[in-house]
Amino acid sequence: MTGDGAPERTGEGSPRHQRRVATLASFLLLGAYFLVPVEQDPNGLRLAARSVATVALVAADAWLVTRLVRRQLAVADDPEQVQIRSLLQLAVALIGGLLAFALADYVIARSAPGEFVNLTTRIDALYFTLATLTTVGYGDVHAQGQFARVAVCVQMVFTIGVVTTGASIVVRQLARQAGRR
Repeated sequence: MTGDGAPERTGEGSPRHQRRVATLASFLLLGAYFLVPVEQDPNGLRLAARSVATVALVAADAWLVTRLVRRQLAVADDPEQVQIRSLLQLAVALIGGLLAFALADYVIARSAPGEFVNLTTRIDALYFTLATLTTVGYGDVHAQGQFARVAVCVQMVFTIGVVTTGASIVVRQLARQAGRR
């Protein structure tokens, strides 16, 4: 039963199923983050290809998050229209953006030693990206080289313009959903 006494829907369209799909998608993204091969490239071709692919991935993620944010803003005044599916899609897209930046930081650290201080593993890269995203910035891992600093500046702008907006909408709409129950 839902909070209003109606029976909870089950099956593919149910909120429970949609949460499971979003959770699975998030774990698949995390698995891909740890499994993507990243080997050093002496001539720089792979780094250039990875850079282009990363920019395309971040741009696609920004477009997707922006589209999903617009959808949520369109229904923000009518809580009955808030769709858990698009909120979960937004959350998964935000996780994808976070992981894209973490992978980019790791690739930079592996391809150009000295660009980052104390960033040697994928966990370090994820930790650094989360610290940057949340503006905690402990300072133990940081960008030292110019290329890394430019990449982190792009990450900060992305965080301010895309992630912060998307995350605030997810939290606000989920709070409304919980309040209705």
